[in-house]
Amino acid sequence: MPTQDDVLGYFDTLSNWGRWGDDDELGTLNHITDDVRLAAARAVRHGRSVSCAWEVAVPQEMERATTTCPCAADMPGAENMPVAAFHADRRWGFSSERLGITFHGNTITHLDSPCHLYWDGVMYNGRPHSLVGAETGSAWAAVTAAADGIITRGVLLDVARVRDVPWLEPGQGVFPGDLEEAERRQGVRVRPGDAVLLRTGYGRARHESGAVGGFTQAGWHASCLPWLHERQVALIGADTPQDVQPSGYDDVLMPVHAVSLVAMGLWMVDNCDLEACAVTAAELGQWDFHLAIAPVRFAGTSGSPVNPIATF
Repeated sequence: MPTQDDVLGYFDTLSNWGRWGDDDELGTLNHITDDVRLAAARAVRHGRSVSCAWEVAVPQEMERATTTCPCAADMPGAENMPVAAFHADRRWGFSSERLGITFHGNTITHLDSPCHLYWDGVMYNGRPHSLVGAETGSAWAAVTAAADGIITRGVLLDVARVRDVPWLEPGQGVFPGDLEEAERRQGVRVRPGDAVLLRTGYGRARHESGAVGGFTQAGWHASCLPWLHERQVALIGADTPQDVQPSGYDDVLMPVHAVSLVAMGLWMVDNCDLEACAVTAAELGQWDFHLAIAPVRFAGTSGSPVNPIATF
């Protein structure tokens, strides 16, 4: 069990600053090479796809204003449309939306880019927090660094299944031994460039009883960070907001978030719904798959709501 000093030391011992150059914003996504993507394609053996995201609830999680117009030619201002056919065609109508959403938090499935967190006022690869402004967002390591998408092999490590429980209780951490036991039982091994998705079973609890409030949850323990670094994992995801809470360290509230994003440049997907993925994996006896994540290209943004798709 690492001490708090050990965890604080991870900011140095697990650092990827300069590993891919001083101007690198991709961090661990550099582990996803062309060969890794080709291997991900070969993981498709059944052709079955499942979503690993939650539906965003209206109005609890999203502000929504919908405009509906049964006949476009009757809408206000239609007389000013420069296209003559617009006035003549009285059969088509339309609907459109204006959406407002705060995706960081404990409910919406979203991708965190490295600029999402600072440590001592510094972001990944040593850039100052002053590169993030209120008007334009971040000029460094924003989600647009992954504009080409994250396409790699995904590996589901079902720790709830390994421990033979429906779900881990809030406050229970997942340790490297759990990860390796899941690999052994599932007949899979995490390779460089993989995305590792951790199932604690919280998705099942959320489906059955609704989201649990508060700041206590199961998740990755900080002791997993050297394991993830050694395996050269490109991205992590979980069915909780990643870190076990409480973390067990008085001076590091979210060590997995902080060390991953700031020191390692390790991208992460919070709040996955991994239940359909777990059921499919168990049914097919296949715990690796092609994983596709396409963040919205929001300029200067520290992440994006996403719908990760696992294809078996």
